[in-house]
Amino acid sequence: MIQTLDFFTPIVDDPFSFGQIAAANALSDVYAMGGRPLLAMNILACPVKTMAMSVFREVIRGGLDKVQEAGALLVGGHSIEDTELKYGLAITGVVHPDQVLLNAGAHLGDHLLLTKPLGLGILSTAIKGNLVGPEVEAAIVKVMVTLNRLASEIMQEVQGQSGEVHACTDITGFGLLGHLSEMLLASGVAARIYGQHVPVLDGVADFVAMGIIPEGAHVNRKHYGHALVNRQPAQSGLELILADPQTSGGLLIAASPAAAAAILQEMQIKGYGLACADIGEIVAGIPGQIELV
Repeated sequence: MIQTLDFFTPIVDDPFSFGQIAAANALSDVYAMGGRPLLAMNILACPVKTMAMSVFREVIRGGLDKVQEAGALLVGGHSIEDTELKYGLAITGVVHPDQVLLNAGAHLGDHLLLTKPLGLGILSTAIKGNLVGPEVEAAIVKVMVTLNRLASEIMQEVQGQSGEVHACTDITGFGLLGHLSEMLLASGVAARIYGQHVPVLDGVADFVAMGIIPEGAHVNRKHYGHALVNRQPAQSGLELILADPQTSGGLLIAASPAAAAAILQEMQIKGYGLACADIGEIVAGIPGQIELV
């Protein structure tokens, strides 16, 4: 059994989209372990004195939409009065004991797959500063509401056939830099990341050059920057993108070259709509270290 919980404050204006994003984010923890979600319970904080009840209904409706898409059941929940809107889910899922995937276990020679593009935090910051139009918000909402279900199911299918998927985690608040560093430390290995292969949302690099960067990216870079080796000034923009905190980000999967290629091929065949890529490999070195090339 997998038990997880996640909730947060709104990151988009539309309440239905906010509910979808919060639900997809909570479900992601189950998918990162190769599991299947069964039950969900709402967690809702309502500023009833400043918002209409219709807003809360739309948030819950958005969450239900994603729970149903995941094939799970929404079985209740709990709400309180608060000064700020908050929403999320407690999720119960299952996974076969022999097929559990953790953020530990990556092997030397494994390839690293990232199943969603980066830059959600940076573009969210640009939206808050009124620097972009509604089309950018629509683009990041599309990424955040996309469940990691397909990637997880394909990962588990390939794992069942080959046994060569070795570790997985989802990319959220610590950014790719933080979550990869933790995977490497837990696995006792190092990694090499090919910067040009990392999928990034359109416009992100331009906003980084303008200094439109969320505080969380600076915090992550400061905290996990020691993991980077052979750092060069020209890579500073890439470092900030790798450190950018993601909401409902993709999966980071460590698998053998053959298994990684099989996962990517199957996702393409099944029409996965987001950019995903083989971004690097597991190498020998000081555990936790990351080389950018």
